[in-house]
Formats: sequence, C-alpha cells, structure tokens
Amino acid sequence: MSVKGRKSPAQLVREIRTEMRRVVWPTRRETGVATFMVFVMVAVMSVFFLLVDQIISMAVQAILS
Repeated sequence: MSVKGRKSPAQLVREIRTEMRRVVWPTRRETGVATFMVFVMVAVMSVFFLLVDQIISMAVQAILS
C-alpha cells in the first residue's frame, strides 16, 4: 500500500477482477423469474395503495361533508 492506505490503480483493478470471479451470477431463468416477481409485486402493491387511497378519500369526504 502507498501513502495513507491508498492503492495503486493497477492493484485496484486486480482486486476488482479477483472479486468479479467470485461472484455467482444468476442464470437467465433466475433473472426472468425474479423480474416477473417484481412486476407481480408492483401490480399487487399498486392495487393495494389504490384501494387504501380510495378508502381514505371516502372517509375524508364523509368527515368534511
């Protein structure tokens, strides 16, 4: 290491390459399934918040009228 704990750019690149070899990359199928699940959860949460918003809106209108 050089001054104040800094590493040379070459050493940094070597360490990054070493770490990248250790990464376990997901398969195409795993990526597809995870993406599908994200879309499903977004849709479910959108409907949930729409319903909650409508209920709160009706409650506020009932209180104010």
